[in-house]
Amino acid sequence: MSLMRAETGEAADAVRRCLGQRAAFAALAARLQALDPALVVVSARGSSGHAGTFLRYVLARDAGVVAAAAMPSIASLYRRRQRLSGALFVAISQSGRSPDLVLSAEQARAAGALTLALVNDPASPLAAACETVLPLAAGEERSVAATKTVLASLAAGLALVAAWRGDAALGAALDRLPARLQAAMSLDWSALGAMLARTDRMFTIGRGPGLAIAAEAALKLAEVAGIAGLAYSAAELPHGPRTLAGPDFPVLGLVQDDEGHAGTAALLADLAARGVTVLAAGAQGPGIVTLPGLPADHPDTDLLCQLASFYRAVEAAARARGRDPDHPPGLHKVTRTV
Repeated sequence: MSLMRAETGEAADAVRRCLGQRAAFAALAARLQALDPALVVVSARGSSGHAGTFLRYVLARDAGVVAAAAMPSIASLYRRRQRLSGALFVAISQSGRSPDLVLSAEQARAAGALTLALVNDPASPLAAACETVLPLAAGEERSVAATKTVLASLAAGLALVAAWRGDAALGAALDRLPARLQAAMSLDWSALGAMLARTDRMFTIGRGPGLAIAAEAALKLAEVAGIAGLAYSAAELPHGPRTLAGPDFPVLGLVQDDEGHAGTAALLADLAARGVTVLAAGAQGPGIVTLPGLPADHPDTDLLCQLASFYRAVEAAARARGRDPDHPPGLHKVTRTV
């Protein structure tokens, strides 16, 4: 069994441990309620960056704040300071050892932001740079392709928002999430695996928070299976990229049951009607290969379950393509960007 497959299988327990830090989430929520920041800046790269994109969508939607992506090179390369007094600065990382993220956090703290690290290693330089630390508690992750730490990061972001906004429905869905993640990993996504075995390129699309999940899927396609994955918003694909889609350039839709569902499902149906190979989680229609899913629970947590199913499918596809999912060419577990 590959490390990636084994660690994906540990994700439910990792998320359960992370969400079990109820006192820490409550204390942070109290600080945020008192601070009432109008601006949140999220700093992360790679898979953690996709967890950051997910968090930014949820914050903008549910907390009404301006949720922006940090530009770490402004601190690390250009050595410029930004005005962040009264803002919340969230750094998300598995290792907490990327120099540019650490420097960005240090500068944000010096500028007067409340700095928070969502990090798997609470003894890391990034944790030391931030005023507040929420450990992901995922346990050691050795696979180059991050899985359980990504799901823990996504869940931690949702738990932060649920506590801050007093969202009881989201909180209850998070209580159910570990068991649902475990169930999602037993679903049969072999139809996706069969497609990945015979293509070298694929669009992944989503809308709202689902765009972050599509971006993570595209990264794993490249990283693990050697497939050129291109992630687009369902609102952006029609602006030109769709001309590439066809029988040999398939589309994977990751769709949640919220306000964006109808438009995304309609796009997938239109693509299928035009002869594009379309696979979808959370949507169905003529010509669409619908991937199995759990009964709908909460749109945000449902996306995490889709990602868990995808991780299992892409790991199997990598092995079917003769690739070692634990040793992607040229990659290392910790990427130290400066």
